[in-house]
Amino acid sequence: MQTILVTGGTGYIGSHTAVELIEKGYHVVIVDNLLNSQIEVLDGIEAITGKRPAFEEFDLCDRQKTAGLFRKYSIDAIIHFAARKAVGESVSMPLEYYHNNLESLIVLMENMKANKVSSMVFSSSCTVYGQPDELPVTEKAPTKKALSPYGYTKQIAEDIIQDTLYAHPELKSIALRYFNPIGAHPSALIGELPLGVPQNLVPFVTQTAAGVREKLRVFGNDYDTPDGSAIRDYIYVCDLAKAHVVAVKRMLEGKNKSNYEMFNLGTGTGSSVLEIIHAFEEATGQKINYEIVDRREGDIEKVWADTRLANEELGWKADTPLETTLLTAWQWEKRIRNIH
Repeated sequence: MQTILVTGGTGYIGSHTAVELIEKGYHVVIVDNLLNSQIEVLDGIEAITGKRPAFEEFDLCDRQKTAGLFRKYSIDAIIHFAARKAVGESVSMPLEYYHNNLESLIVLMENMKANKVSSMVFSSSCTVYGQPDELPVTEKAPTKKALSPYGYTKQIAEDIIQDTLYAHPELKSIALRYFNPIGAHPSALIGELPLGVPQNLVPFVTQTAAGVREKLRVFGNDYDTPDGSAIRDYIYVCDLAKAHVVAVKRMLEGKNKSNYEMFNLGTGTGSSVLEIIHAFEEATGQKINYEIVDRREGDIEKVWADTRLANEELGWKADTPLETTLLTAWQWEKRIRNIH
């Protein structure tokens, strides 16, 4: 049984990916400092799969503990999620973002090299494209000046990986550039659980529907889009998680075409903020109280993915309908709030 190290594995995307890995027969080791997630997520993973992943609680910036982790487990491949991830917060806390997101990657890659672990899937982001000149955005689009320190950390991290792979061709990595993950596992046993005020749209929608938030703020209605609100490519988290398993398998089986590959992960369709609100209302029958406010610093006007490369090369496609995805987010919210 091959062992996959999932960093940040109690987080939102990490936990859903851990489920997919276990269901495909991999042994999963999770490392997480629980800064932005909760230990109870392991119970959800176990309830879904019947297996509890191995778990280590520490920060990957800790060189000694990270070295100890590689001594303790025989790791075949890594999926690296661990990072701070809120665009708005990164604007006000740049040093924390640069330190956490880049130092953890450097320490991890030093240990990959030292322990001959050759394969890593990197959790990247469509923020590396900034506001693209052409839509849908392909992997060949230039990376532009990031609009936030968070976006910069993803750009710099990709550079760090590529430079390391150039110097050490025995290592390989696949960077998955996600668009906007939403929804929850259909069991409603794991989902997106932001600590504090949500930074992402859909948890804010579900918390408003559940009465946790009085109203949802829509940042800007004066963008150059059909209804004036910003457009994103919203992808179901379970579809996204499956792509990580495909990427790991591709490297472990030596099917990668170069030692550094990158793929856009999205649906290929853009939805505006107001469209998401109305689709949620349609799917769930819940009315959302919202107000239009000023644009938010660091936000991009519109972006959606050209997914042909991932569809053809990985044999992967995100095909869960938006209404189904939004319904899973609501089922999860209802479960954690005890709403019947």
